[in-house]
Amino acid sequence: MSDVRVIIQRDSEREERVVTTGTTAAELFAGERSVIAARVAGELKDLSYQVQDGETVEGVEISSEDGLNILRHSTAHVMAQAVQELFPEAKLGIGPPVRDGFYYDFDVEKPFTPEDLKAIEKKMQEIQKRGQRFSRRVVTDEAAREELAGEPYKLELIGLKGSASHDDGADVEVGAGELTIYDNIDAKTGELCWKDLCRGPHLPTTRNIPAFKLMRNAAAYWRGSEKNPMLQRIYGTAWPSKEELKAHLEFLAEAEKRDHRKLGSELDLFSIPEQIGSGLAVFHPKGGIIRRVMEDYSRRRHEEEGYEFVYTPHATKGKLFETSGHLDWYADGMYPPMQLDEGVDYYLKPMNCPMHNLIFDARGRSYRELPLRLFEFGTVYRYEKSGVVHGLTRARGFTQDDAHIYCTREQMSEELDKTLTFVLNLLRDYGLTDFYLELSTKDPEKFVGSDEAWEEATETLRQVAEKQGLPLVPDPGGAAFYGPKISVQAKDAIGRTWQMSTIQLDFNLPERFDLEYTAADGTKTRPVMIHRALFGSIERFFAVLLEHYAGAFPAWLAPVQALGIPIGDAHVDHLEKFADAARKQGLRVEVDSSSDRMQKKIRNAQKQKVPFMVIAGDEDMANGAVSFRYRDGSQENGIPVDEAIAKIAKVVEERAQV
Repeated sequence: MSDVRVIIQRDSEREERVVTTGTTAAELFAGERSVIAARVAGELKDLSYQVQDGETVEGVEISSEDGLNILRHSTAHVMAQAVQELFPEAKLGIGPPVRDGFYYDFDVEKPFTPEDLKAIEKKMQEIQKRGQRFSRRVVTDEAAREELAGEPYKLELIGLKGSASHDDGADVEVGAGELTIYDNIDAKTGELCWKDLCRGPHLPTTRNIPAFKLMRNAAAYWRGSEKNPMLQRIYGTAWPSKEELKAHLEFLAEAEKRDHRKLGSELDLFSIPEQIGSGLAVFHPKGGIIRRVMEDYSRRRHEEEGYEFVYTPHATKGKLFETSGHLDWYADGMYPPMQLDEGVDYYLKPMNCPMHNLIFDARGRSYRELPLRLFEFGTVYRYEKSGVVHGLTRARGFTQDDAHIYCTREQMSEELDKTLTFVLNLLRDYGLTDFYLELSTKDPEKFVGSDEAWEEATETLRQVAEKQGLPLVPDPGGAAFYGPKISVQAKDAIGRTWQMSTIQLDFNLPERFDLEYTAADGTKTRPVMIHRALFGSIERFFAVLLEHYAGAFPAWLAPVQALGIPIGDAHVDHLEKFADAARKQGLRVEVDSSSDRMQKKIRNAQKQKVPFMVIAGDEDMANGAVSFRYRDGSQENGIPVDEAIAKIAKVVEERAQV
C-alpha cells in the first residue's frame, strides 16, 4: 500500500504524518475521545472519511460549536428513528440543530402527548445504548427518490438540491453537491435499522451521544410557510456531558421563572388581550409607571446630549416608502396597504426614518445647524408571522426610541463615537453592564448604493467600535439595505445575550431623499445620516429589564418603591402620614390598610417585589420612626421618619438596587 502524507492541525500547531492509503480520520485521532468529526479543507467530514495525500486535517471537538451541532443533529436522527419505531405512520420533515438543542418535524395524525414524549425518550435511550453506526452513503437523485418514495417531504427536499435554505433547516438535508443518505447500522449484525436523507456529518455511533432530553412539542408549518401543511415539532437538547445537561436544565428553570410574560401577569404590569390581537400589548397602571420612568429618564438624558424631540404620524402614503426603498426591500415586514383618498395606498409605518428625513427637508439647512439630532418615541408596526411573535420581545406594534442624526462628513466619526459612548452609558444606567459589539456588514444580495460608500461607512464604524475597548464580533451580511451597523449586545443576570442598541451609518437615504445643507462656502452638500435606536423598542427593553431583574426592579424603576405595613390598625395613620411626606418628595409609596394579618401583607409585598417594606408598631409610633424590611428578609429597625424618607430617596436617586 502506498504512503499518504497528511498534516494534522491542532490550534496553531501542525504535525506532518505519513500513513497508509485508506487511513481514516478516526485513526488519526485514535484515543482522543472528545474528537467526533474532522475538518478537511474547511469542510466537515465524518471520522470514517479516508484521508488523501497532502490534506490538512483538524479534529472537531464535541464541545466546539461545530461539534455541538453534529451531536445535536445526530440526536435528532435518533429521535426520528424512535418516533418511526413507535409511530410507523409518521412522515419525516426536517431535523436541524438549533441553539442549545435540536428539533424534528413529523406529519402524524394527532399531536404528540406528554406521555408520547416520555415513550420516545425511552426508545431513544435504547437506540443510544445499542451503539448503532452512522454510515454515509452517496446516492443519485433517482435512487434517493426510489428509496424515499414513502416520504413526501423528503422527495420535496431532493428537488431543492442546490437551493435549500438555512432559514428553515432544509440545508442540513441537501446541499449543492451530491445527495447522501445516512444509514443507522446495527453494530453487531450489520443490519440496517433506519435511514434518513442528510448531508451530515454525524457522530461515529449513537453511543457517542452523552446526554440528551426531550423538552416539548409544538405545531409548526412545513418549512415555515402558512401555505404548507401543519406538522408536529418535537424539541430536544443534547450536551457533551450529563453535568452540562443538568446545568442547562437548571438554567432553563431559572429562565422560566424570569419569563417576562409570566412576571407581567403576576406583577400586573401588562397583558396582550386576544380581543386586540397577537403581538399588541396594553400596559397596566404599574407597568405604565415603569415605562413612564424609563421614558422620562431617557428624555432627560437625550436633552442633555443635545437631541431635539419630534413627532410623526402612524400612517403615510406608500410613495414615501417607495422613495426610501422600503417597499422594494422590506414589504414582507409591512402590513398590507389601506386604500384611501380614491385608491391611494396608505401604510402603517414600520420605521420612522423616512418621516424624519422630511422634517430635515422641510426648510433649508445650514452647516451651522449640524449635527442635527432628531429624537422620537415613535410607534411602528411590523407584520411578524404568528409563529415568531413572543410577548414583548417580538411584537407587531412597538415604540422605538428612535433618533436620526444629520451631520457633515467631517463630523461623522466624532458623532458616531459620541453616540456609541452615550448609548453604552445609558444602558449602564439601567443596570446592564456586560457588553460586546457586533459589526453588521453588507448583504451582497440586498443593498443600495455604491461599494465605495459601503466600504467607507463600514471602516468608519469599525474604527469607532474598536475605540470602546469591547470585544467586536463580525456579522457578515447582517446590515440593513441602506448601510452597515454596530449592534450593542448585552448579557443579562443569567448570562443570556440580548441585542440592544443599534447604530447605522447611512450615505444612501440622504441621496434617495435628495437631502442637502448649505456648506460654509455656500455650496449645496449632502449630509451623512446616522440611524440610532437605543432601547431598540421600549416594549422589548421593558421585557429584557423585567427578566434581568426577575421582576425585582431597583427602587427608581419599581412601580411601588415602598409599602407601608402596619402591625395593627392603630398604626395605619402613622404610616399614612409617612407616605404623604414621602410622596411630596416624589416617591411612590402606598400603605396596605387591608384587613389581612401583618405576615400576609409582608408575603404579598414580597410577591410584588417591593424594594422597601416600611413597618410600624407601637415603639415606632412613640419614637416617630419606622422599620425597614427588605426583599431578602433582612430588617433595619427604629429609623426616624425623615431619615427613612431620605434613605429611600437616596437609593432612588443613585439608581441603586436593594
